[in-house]
Amino acid sequence: MDYNNLIDLHIHTTASDGTLSPEQVLKSAEKLNLKAISITDHDTLEGCRQAVKAGIPKAVKFITGIEISAEFPEKLKNKNGLHILGYNIKLDDAQFEKELIPLKKAREDRNIKMIERLAGLGIKISLQDLNAQAKTGLCGRPHFAAVMLQKKHVRSLNEAFDRYIGVKGKAYIPKYKISCKKVIQSIKNAGGIPVLAHPIFLNMHSENLKSFISYLKSVGLEGIEVFYPEHKAADTAYYIKLAEEFGLKKTGGTDYHGKNKPEINMGTGRGKGFYIPYNIYEELIA
Repeated sequence: MDYNNLIDLHIHTTASDGTLSPEQVLKSAEKLNLKAISITDHDTLEGCRQAVKAGIPKAVKFITGIEISAEFPEKLKNKNGLHILGYNIKLDDAQFEKELIPLKKAREDRNIKMIERLAGLGIKISLQDLNAQAKTGLCGRPHFAAVMLQKKHVRSLNEAFDRYIGVKGKAYIPKYKISCKKVIQSIKNAGGIPVLAHPIFLNMHSENLKSFISYLKSVGLEGIEVFYPEHKAADTAYYIKLAEEFGLKKTGGTDYHGKNKPEINMGTGRGKGFYIPYNIYEELIA
């Protein structure tokens, strides 16, 4: 393993639910000697724009990115979340930005509903509280958790999710999603590369996963995130095999969120030999 050529293609910033600004991410990547990174904020390219504006360090290769929650096709319905990463998207694509508007509006509506539901549980949080926590980025559940912790409604971020805003929480509101076919096509139309994020979270048995990936490939999927902190060695090997079987690109990232996921470090995840080789970046942009 060549630890002098690490990369990280799944990083979140303050433009969505990370705690480092895009400029801070760039500085951290340079300090950590990462050779290539991608900022993949939820439902927005603003983090990428801020990074480009700040100036990409010469020692770090940068590829634009985004992460979008998608809806499963009806015949392959799944209770787990489906996320599609988009890489190398044009930052000035007006049509793509237009297609992100419903996602941003739905996020705002969802936040209001969650505020109301929390209030019914005796937990008072305002939009002003969330905006102050998110600063210039989109508000999401990690910001709810941070505000709840600040106001001492919970003793930890995990408790906020477990009791209130996680999928099984009392104040959880399902997220609005676009069909996976439309997400993939929108990314491709903007010059991007659509990639299935963290397949481990789909919790699908091998045959079902193969059928699903076959469907995604038929509607334009171009890659699978094979290197991910939650993937055990056997998982990674299997996803690599699937990528090769379906002729898909292999990608990898830590899903870094800063203090919102303090156990995950940029570039190295939880450590323990986690490693994403530089050739993954080269193959992605080839």
